[in-house]
Amino acid sequence: MTTVPAFAWTAWTTLAALAMYSWIFFNVGRARAKFGIKAPAMEGPAPFASVLRVHANTVEQIVLFLPALWLCAVYRSDHFAAVVGAVWVMGRILYAFGYYSDPSKRGPGFGIALLASSALMIGAASGLVSM
Repeated sequence: MTTVPAFAWTAWTTLAALAMYSWIFFNVGRARAKFGIKAPAMEGPAPFASVLRVHANTVEQIVLFLPALWLCAVYRSDHFAAVVGAVWVMGRILYAFGYYSDPSKRGPGFGIALLASSALMIGAASGLVSM
């Protein structure tokens, strides 16, 4: 019988988040090619700006998400952190698709991811307080 290493679920969620980020990162490269936007230019038509903004906002949010995810896993629960982290990933995917189709449709995905990040921070804090 094999045992699951500590924090394996959170590690899988981290990999899912990194895969999602890679997809968003590569979307910027594809948009640059599609619209003929050469680096270091950061301006172009609205569809390019949407792809670029999704990437930038995801970078901004992942800086909050990853530490909160791992602190929650350590001080609360691997399973709890992994599930809430998976919700964050799904929220970011919803955010991206919403923004790509119409920037005004980004709200639900953003809200889901923000709530997930907040739950991870609260989970970490509650675990620390109960020590």
